[in-house]
Amino acid sequence: MAGIVSYGTYIPRYRIKVEEIAKVWGENAEAIKNGLGVYEKSVADVDEDTATISVEAAREALSRAKIDRGQIKAVFVGSESHPYAVKPTATIVGEALGIDNFYHCADLEFACKAGTAGIQNCFAMVSSGMIKYGIAIGADTSQSAPGDPLEYSAACGGAAFIIGSDDVIAEIKDTLSFTTDTPDFWRREGQPYPSHGRRFTGEPAYFKHVLNASREIMRRNGMSPEDFTYAVFHMPNGKFPVRVAKMLGFSRKQIEQGLVVRYIGNTYSGSSLLGLSAVLDVAKPGDRILLTSFGSGAGSDSFIIEVTENIESFERSPKVWEKIKKNRVYIDYGLYSKLRKKIRL
Repeated sequence: MAGIVSYGTYIPRYRIKVEEIAKVWGENAEAIKNGLGVYEKSVADVDEDTATISVEAAREALSRAKIDRGQIKAVFVGSESHPYAVKPTATIVGEALGIDNFYHCADLEFACKAGTAGIQNCFAMVSSGMIKYGIAIGADTSQSAPGDPLEYSAACGGAAFIIGSDDVIAEIKDTLSFTTDTPDFWRREGQPYPSHGRRFTGEPAYFKHVLNASREIMRRNGMSPEDFTYAVFHMPNGKFPVRVAKMLGFSRKQIEQGLVVRYIGNTYSGSSLLGLSAVLDVAKPGDRILLTSFGSGAGSDSFIIEVTENIESFERSPKVWEKIKKNRVYIDYGLYSKLRKKIRL
């Protein structure tokens, strides 16, 4: 039985409200909030980046798992905002965690689903007996051009998952991927901000991939939405996951616990994984979870996860929603621009 042994999360404490961004660009904040379903977002401080976010999330996962760090034999960091164009983030994480030097290591990129791709890699390696434990991380400090619609949602944060076969708190019953060459979102080397196909990012990209991956994994396992306690979908905004859940036949109750995007924004590679973490914070033995990520370019990874009895003795504090609501400091657009390096000398 291979699955999730532990998890940890990190969300920067700085937040900026939609009203603050809209004020600068002379836009209607209420219309934007209603349209996106996002009210505020997390912002990385000057000393926070994908590497530090990954380290903090992984440290929490390790402290909760109470396993020998020498047994970690794989570290994968999924992100589209790695600090270096040429220099792995995963080696920084491995060194900071203090694990030995004999481990598989790689940075992954697939827009917002690079973190779930890391979980699939670890799951395959554990299931084959190649390694005992692996860490998969999804973290981002996502970029958005000044005045671009992405400014209201592109956020910072991440989650780390330890995958193994001992003391599993949530078994991964099945996983699959649905992939096409769909250019809905991109950023070329050297460009500071990404470009996107606006409405093209919806039907041909997000909805096509999430629907196909979710439907196929349920079909091949003979399951329906009624067989799940929770569902988590990638959250580019607050409206898309609600809409895709309805299209698939899931209720609002099934997705509400994991719908963290409204108060922290889209943390890209960390988005669906932070949602899954929020669900695991309250899940009970026997609960089933459907997780489907999405990454532009484009693809979706889908998982069927079943919570085990081990969750009852697992340390789950501080919980994701506690971090979202209690640990926040609001900033203005000036400081936000400085921290996100939108002001360049």
